[in-house]
Amino acid sequence: MSNIDINDIVYTPLSLDTSKHSKESINSTILELKSLIDKHLSEPYSIYVYRFFLNNWPELCLIAKYGDEIIGCIISKVETHRNVRIRGYIGMLAVNEQYRGLGIAKKLIDLNLNSMINTYKCDEIILETEVVNKTALKLYENFGFIRIKRLFRYYLNKHDAYRLILPINEKSTIRSTFSVILNKEELIESKY
Repeated sequence: MSNIDINDIVYTPLSLDTSKHSKESINSTILELKSLIDKHLSEPYSIYVYRFFLNNWPELCLIAKYGDEIIGCIISKVETHRNVRIRGYIGMLAVNEQYRGLGIAKKLIDLNLNSMINTYKCDEIILETEVVNKTALKLYENFGFIRIKRLFRYYLNKHDAYRLILPINEKSTIRSTFSVILNKEELIESKY
């Protein structure tokens, strides 16, 4: 899509605020998001998975829009891992194939990582991606993610996955057994 002006692409968190949007509009947006992800990722996710992420971490569920069309999204969360570190997790990332090559995925990841690091003070960020998805692996590795584990037959399509980690600080390099337990005030858990 060479006639796209990348400055016309708008990146925003997906709002579930019913004082700003009707329930019908919110449900329609979630279904559009689900459709985009179902089309581009190998795993089918139920509507409840989307609502879990959106209700708990709406600021980490970003969409890229061109006009009225959702052309990309990233869905993430942040939780305490083993009571010793704060871990970000990128669950889903998808960009409509017509809009690839414009830096949309990079922008979504960058916005998401900045929020996880600066707002949530994550010690590490993890994700999984298919071993055969060389484009995704290169994209994440360019952000500094490191392959740490191969997960055999991880996906329903029987493909293997790599688990990747982006260590943010020294805490992420210390085994959980030897780490200091976080104070109760530091813990981050899902609300719902």
